[in-house]
Amino acid sequence: MTPVDSATLLLEGPWQHRFVTANGARFHVALAGDQDAPLVLLLHGVPQLWWAWRHQLPLLAAAGYRVAAMDLRGTGGSDKPPQGYDVPTLAADVAGVVRSLGAGSAVVVGTGTGGDVAWATAAYHPQVVRALGVLGAPHPVDALAVPRTPPGPAASTVLAFAQLPSLPEREMVRGDLVDRMLTHWGGVPGQPGADAVATYRRAARVPFAAHSQLEQVRWLVRSTPRPDGRRYRAVLRAARPVPVLQVHGLRDGLRPASTAALRPGTTHVARPYRLELLRDGGHYLTDQVPGLVGELLVDWLAEVDAVSP
Repeated sequence: MTPVDSATLLLEGPWQHRFVTANGARFHVALAGDQDAPLVLLLHGVPQLWWAWRHQLPLLAAAGYRVAAMDLRGTGGSDKPPQGYDVPTLAADVAGVVRSLGAGSAVVVGTGTGGDVAWATAAYHPQVVRALGVLGAPHPVDALAVPRTPPGPAASTVLAFAQLPSLPEREMVRGDLVDRMLTHWGGVPGQPGADAVATYRRAARVPFAAHSQLEQVRWLVRSTPRPDGRRYRAVLRAARPVPVLQVHGLRDGLRPASTAALRPGTTHVARPYRLELLRDGGHYLTDQVPGLVGELLVDWLAEVDAVSP
């Protein structure tokens, strides 16, 4: 199968494409909104890329924000080095991109594995995070601390398959692994739609992109019992609280809705905190319920602005 040039993923729309350097690498962002407006940085999940936020970019810009949808390390138009796919490194990338865009701080919003990176960015780099939005991403410490409903058999099988060496990369590029992620993790039949699925398939065919995205998933699973995973969770536990919007789909196939609620007495969040459970949403909320996600973000950002200039 012919490899895809990452330049073909710089799709046109009411945004501008820009490349910035941060943390020793080069990153692609799609930008919309006024240069001097408060920055909102959007992080995609696996197997997505910046384009996952195509519906929300113009909506947030129209609401008065400068919005940047970032290709995380190893994805789309961003660099794809052979290492650095642990969450702490990805968080350092995000903090560096905020600074490279000329902002002192930003509201960081992540979906799926991008939500894990968002939580970590606030913990490791609190000076650059004004507030957090997390979609389909329960707090990592809470997710491990309390027994919850596990993913369904199909979603668990895909997650286990992703841990194998080499074969999952081949299946993302030449087989149907991207489709299975979107279907079994997504939890909503027929969503994302055919156009989105085709774009995410193409993104996986950029050289080294499939391996890079799978390394993110592998680190999240494999680090759990290791010293690096214990250090990561210790930093998350010690993090200062920030305002949080937490959105979770009741049909999420990878992280069931029972994982969404914070533990009683948690110190992870500050006001304004909101938990929104979406009846018709699954794991890929920006694709599945794009308008509702945009409305929730605009409404919550107004609350954040009211308490945090």
